[in-house]
Amino acid sequence: MKLIVSLLATAALAIGASGHAAAPADHTVRYHTIDIEGTKVFYRESGPPQAPTVLLLHGFPASSFMYRGLLADLSKEFHVVAPDYPGFGHSDAPSTANFAYTFDHLADVIDQFTTKLDLRSYALYMQDFGGPVGFRLATRHPERVTHLVIQNANAYEAGLPDSFWGPVRGFWKEPTTANFEKIRNAAMSDEALEWNYTHGAVDGSRIDPDSWTLQQALLSRPGNKEAMLALLYDYRTNPPRYAAWHEYFRKYQPATLITWGRNDVIFPEPGARAYLQDLPRAELHVLDAGHFALEEKGDDIARLMIDFLKRPRSAGAR
Repeated sequence: MKLIVSLLATAALAIGASGHAAAPADHTVRYHTIDIEGTKVFYRESGPPQAPTVLLLHGFPASSFMYRGLLADLSKEFHVVAPDYPGFGHSDAPSTANFAYTFDHLADVIDQFTTKLDLRSYALYMQDFGGPVGFRLATRHPERVTHLVIQNANAYEAGLPDSFWGPVRGFWKEPTTANFEKIRNAAMSDEALEWNYTHGAVDGSRIDPDSWTLQQALLSRPGNKEAMLALLYDYRTNPPRYAAWHEYFRKYQPATLITWGRNDVIFPEPGARAYLQDLPRAELHVLDAGHFALEEKGDDIARLMIDFLKRPRSAGAR
């Protein structure tokens, strides 16, 4: 009899005010495409649509695949959306003759993407290239951004050391055929793609080789490496925007969580700490990981994010 009573009580809790059984939460990751400017944009989506949205913006040479674990971890409590930019992942990769591969244009595409999906407010997770795309989006629509989560995405000169960026700066100053070829080999060889994921890792056995294998396959599409080179060249437009992004930080003081792989030589730790100049209440966690910290510290980052995103906005960050 006690068992029957218990089962009836459990069933009663599952009945909503309307008298219908409540539907179980659906944490399935679904895969979609949407047309933006005639270009097919692929995206992953999970979690209840009525929940607060987290928009995940990926880096180079990655795609929304880098967020496969985070989608599952966050979708229990959040609506999570992760697009691939044109030229990346499973989105269309038009030629440089037919698509302007600039950060301004990528921000335009993601801006239109959020409008088409009716994402009226969202937390922004940004890694690597996700920073210059996301900060453009945030400065255009500060009223839409509920939180910033920054993971090895730079917005300060302190995060662009000559030890790594010297050859790239040379490429920006002299975009010769020889320099294009040099950067192409340095950034997109099979060895370089693997190094992006493995450098700075503490436990290499936790780094999924599917990440760079997928990028090797996608970059082999005709003209795709030229598209990536165009973006690496356009990266020179980001440092001149830093002052405007800092002004956005100071004016709006968005709730900010910074998780940073301390062993990253592309965007080293000083770039993480520089945010505190303009966002003194930001919460900073420096993790023992490399550039793609999610590969090794995904569980830790997910826990930090869930705690951070569930706090009342008025509480701010520590």
